[in-house]
Amino acid sequence: MPRLPDGTPAHGFPRLPDGTPAHGFPRLPDGTPAHGFPQVRGGHPEQREDGGGWGESSGRTAAETGAPAFPRQRQAPPGPRQDYLNAFDEQDDVFVRRTPAPASTAHPSDPYASVTDWDTEADTDDEAPPTGEPASPKGGKGRAFAGIAAAAVTTVLAVIVAGQVTGQGEDSAAESQSATDQSRDVRDSASRGEGRPTPSDTPSPTPLTYEQKMDRTYPLSATLDGSGKFDAIPGIDKAPGTGQKYTYRVDVEQGLDLDGELFAQAVQKTLNDDRSWAHNGGRTFERIHSGKPDFVITLASPGTTAEWCAKSGLDTTVDNVSCDSAATERVMINAYRWAQGSETYGDKIHAYRQMLINHEIGHRLGYSHVTCDKAGELAPVMQQQTKFLEHDGIRCKANPWPYPTS
Repeated sequence: MPRLPDGTPAHGFPRLPDGTPAHGFPRLPDGTPAHGFPQVRGGHPEQREDGGGWGESSGRTAAETGAPAFPRQRQAPPGPRQDYLNAFDEQDDVFVRRTPAPASTAHPSDPYASVTDWDTEADTDDEAPPTGEPASPKGGKGRAFAGIAAAAVTTVLAVIVAGQVTGQGEDSAAESQSATDQSRDVRDSASRGEGRPTPSDTPSPTPLTYEQKMDRTYPLSATLDGSGKFDAIPGIDKAPGTGQKYTYRVDVEQGLDLDGELFAQAVQKTLNDDRSWAHNGGRTFERIHSGKPDFVITLASPGTTAEWCAKSGLDTTVDNVSCDSAATERVMINAYRWAQGSETYGDKIHAYRQMLINHEIGHRLGYSHVTCDKAGELAPVMQQQTKFLEHDGIRCKANPWPYPTS
């Protein structure tokens, strides 16, 4: 047992009621070791005899010599640490949170040290002198059991807290994983397009037929003066008949914002119709896009049309009409009339377009202007039907064909 320089037992070791330090474990008031703690010499209480194997052999008592009242040679197995027992009192509630003991009185390697002591920084000065009064050994047995119970409770609480922290960490991880999975599912679902129509599933507008396109009017100004530059519609439409073949090219002025392919299709269909100049197989027409054609049928703005017709001495600015510029290779179709029609044909825009093609190509084939001779008859295709259907009191019916069937 460590002592101070004056021989006083070091702080933290128990004393008997008479002030004599107890040896390593608590005793009852009569000096008998508390129940549950080892006894010396075959289980008998320690004897303070003069001499003998347990005391000094000088024949004097410990009180007379001032020698310690404990054997120097052998010690009984140590009981619980007294500083641990001192941490509890009879009035202490083992379930009340305690202030951790100084780091100098407990160490993580000590199995009897409080769990909370292990987290305390060891900043206590080991050289500081002990303070306080020695703890009374009264009730040592109860305090020992209470200390053990408190240690067990503290350990259980520590395990529970650790488990909760771990559980919370696992729950957080699970929630995070769940959120990630849900986000992934949402992304996967979005990438798979479940429940959403794919581009192939989205119904597209039904394309208009040739007849539907030809029955529509298109916006274009009556005073438009285009660039004067032309693009040839690519492709070839073979002559379907066996009669005299005429080749032609279709040019469309740049910037018109009209369907050049529709215009080229209309020319081919109209000219090779049996009611047209291909009647009875006498002629056939073939569209080409390169080489030297017999003529070039040209869709142009009113301004450009007037310019090209003037080259052949024709004035198209009156009534804004089309022409066959015979001095050139071009048959000029006024784009305003193609897009908007005329009052003489009203809403029969498809028939009017057929008349424009047949009338101007008729000039290219050598036919001149004529008029109807009898009221109610069909107007000849070479009549200037854009300008009039009635002349000299005779009113004719609109007619787009050279060889109409009715």
